[in-house]
Amino acid sequence: MRKFVRLALVILFQTLICSVAQAAVRFDVSVDRAVHSGPITGRIILIIARSERPEPRFQIAPNTMPVFGVDAEELPPGQTAVIDQATFGHPLDSLLELPAGDYYVQAMFNVYTKCQRSDGRTVWVHWDMGGRFFNVSPGNLYSDVQKVRLDPATGYKISLLLNRVIAPVDPPKDTKWVKRVRMKSELLSKFWGYPVYLGATVILPKGYDEQPEARYPVVYAQGYLGSPAFYFTDDPNTLKQQEGLRASNVQPGYEFFQSWTSDKFPRFLAVTFTEPSPFFPDGYGVNSANNGPYGDALTEELIPFVEKQFRAIGKPHARLLEGASTGGWESLALQLKYPDFFGGAWVYNPDPIDFRRYQLVNIYEDENAFFAPGRSWTPAERPMRRSTEGQVNLTVKQVSQFEAVLGSKGRSGYQFNAWEAVYGPIGDDGYPRPLWDKRTGKIDREVASYMREHGYDLRHYAEKNWPTLGARLAGKLHFIAGEMDNFYLNLAVYLFEDFTKKTTDPPSDATFEYGRPMKGHSWHEKNFAGMLREMAEQIKKNAPSGESRAWAVY
Repeated sequence: MRKFVRLALVILFQTLICSVAQAAVRFDVSVDRAVHSGPITGRIILIIARSERPEPRFQIAPNTMPVFGVDAEELPPGQTAVIDQATFGHPLDSLLELPAGDYYVQAMFNVYTKCQRSDGRTVWVHWDMGGRFFNVSPGNLYSDVQKVRLDPATGYKISLLLNRVIAPVDPPKDTKWVKRVRMKSELLSKFWGYPVYLGATVILPKGYDEQPEARYPVVYAQGYLGSPAFYFTDDPNTLKQQEGLRASNVQPGYEFFQSWTSDKFPRFLAVTFTEPSPFFPDGYGVNSANNGPYGDALTEELIPFVEKQFRAIGKPHARLLEGASTGGWESLALQLKYPDFFGGAWVYNPDPIDFRRYQLVNIYEDENAFFAPGRSWTPAERPMRRSTEGQVNLTVKQVSQFEAVLGSKGRSGYQFNAWEAVYGPIGDDGYPRPLWDKRTGKIDREVASYMREHGYDLRHYAEKNWPTLGARLAGKLHFIAGEMDNFYLNLAVYLFEDFTKKTTDPPSDATFEYGRPMKGHSWHEKNFAGMLREMAEQIKKNAPSGESRAWAVY
């Protein structure tokens, strides 16, 4: 009996020792009064890296290093926010799971702004009018990097001081070929109760200054976040840096510049947008309950402003859309939602355009986003990203939990949260209602139904409205996707193609190109110069008789 009593006392003593050690596994994070003198609201993010270069804040990505996050509401300068073993993390659930070792640690503060929206909701969100992610967004705070020894078995208490501010970014300077404009959107500013600015980067055609009476068609290239379209640059030294683009049949920017400025090339204006949203660097070009009226802001404010200033033809047949990934979805959405405003869309490997293939998830039928349905004893975890050989390197669960760490209430600024902000309803708390729980993967069918019924499942929207859309879209839709898209986005394109094959009265005449086997997310069937020549042919075909064709010089 005494033996059992002694054993019980030993176990109790060991448990108490572990509890003491665990209680000391923590990081204390505070704000330096020198960088922010008053209370501050936002998200504190702790990054734990194995190397100090580049700084941990520049290394942050899903499944690459431990990250932990907590909200801070009106945190006074000098007061401590705690990240400890109870704080949820990624890819480790808890600091207790961190292997003992030497690490480089850094803290960041993603600063939120209070917005009283026109829909009556009050929300705290991060605004960056340049469309930058939080780790490089001016005004956000960060700490110095510290090298520390961390061992959950012995415990630790590390203090980090947020004593640095990301500096403002000087806007790029205009050149002979590239011009930039910025304007306040009255529509978005009214919605957000906060001044929202949109921008455009415009590439001018050869002869623009020499022919002041000439007017030009425009290709609106989506998804470049305000960078010049088509990687455009007049610097030959970039050829080596961009050599990797060739693997996807994409012209390096300087080679495109040589085509663009050649004597026998069609004359266009090439325009990209900066349309920042508090939930993602890009507003996706459509009206939405959470984001506001981005579609109307582009078509009623920014595009007319650009076309007037840069002598565009300003007619639907001379407005074409192009984009890849986010920009691909946006290009198709703008063409479908504003069919009489644009004259055609070249849609490259778009974000999911049929939500029966929301990557690999069928949001209308599946119960869980993390695990594939079936009779497996242990459910297979669902991939999110793969190599072109098929090697899975990220899962839906990993990315979802990464987002849960970066921001609560859909404020991670990352991909799944971005889609929910664009496509989904507003939750009871005023923030985007999640499609699935970011910790468990359970799908909310009401959110899925909302997304479909409000027109964000683009295949469903086109099919439902084809009786009125068909004649306005015939011959305008062109799809390009790799057969091994790294994010499984080709699967939704196949379903859109199945729909278009059944269209009658009129038929869609949509085109689909999938390239050779093992072509991934960035695959382009034609290089940019070839695509623009194809666009020029479509414009000439649809242009009214008598229109000046100074732009069609080839």
